[in-house]
Amino acid sequence: MTITPADHRYLQVARTLRKEIVDGVYPVGSQLPTEHELCERFEVSRYTVREALRRLRDDNLVTSRPRAGTTVAQRAATNTYAQDVVSINDLLAFATGAQFTIESNAMVTIDGELAERTGLPLGEEWLAVRGYRQADDDPAPVCRTEYYINRSFAAVGRLLQRHSGPIFPLIEDLFGVSIVEVHQEISAIVTSPELAAGLKVSPGSAALQMQRTYTTSDGEIAQVTVNTHPSDRFRHSMTMRRVKG
Repeated sequence: MTITPADHRYLQVARTLRKEIVDGVYPVGSQLPTEHELCERFEVSRYTVREALRRLRDDNLVTSRPRAGTTVAQRAATNTYAQDVVSINDLLAFATGAQFTIESNAMVTIDGELAERTGLPLGEEWLAVRGYRQADDDPAPVCRTEYYINRSFAAVGRLLQRHSGPIFPLIEDLFGVSIVEVHQEISAIVTSPELAAGLKVSPGSAALQMQRTYTTSDGEIAQVTVNTHPSDRFRHSMTMRRVKG
């Protein structure tokens, strides 16, 4: 197998090995081929192979010991993420059991409006999952939710009718990647007639839009989530502390 120069070679080697681990080619407890064997297979240098293996260790897929080789590890759960800014309603939407009702689940081509709103590349295909989150005791939706999922991970779309929580843990489990960064932006918008009808508010009323961009250890955007809350159904909380020194 020859690696093309379109990307960093070690990333392509890591992605190939990661997929083979997830697919069971190398089951938990088994040994990966030696560095020399991987160099020959991928036609790359020892440095490239070592960088690829480092990526797999960063994703908790393998462990390496001197003179013992590289072993496929049982992947540990990684559910804890530090946040500097916390959106109370957005996080509690999951914890309090707000039901996500899916209206559409299909591949879309990123057009100009969507590219400007999400920062996704114009013309690329992404899986778009759209709907509303609804609390059991409230007839009005908590928010409008849009998930845009990288085409590489679009297979998670088949699981979402039976899944109510965040999507990125599914991506991690299915594809063996780790989400290492979540970037969040909050902006004020004016509701369009269509959005206002779905949120059960007056057209032109104020809303707050929260966007989260999830990035893998390979530097690839796995998912962009956009939650739009009517202004009276959203609360944002942040605590700041003075740093000495």
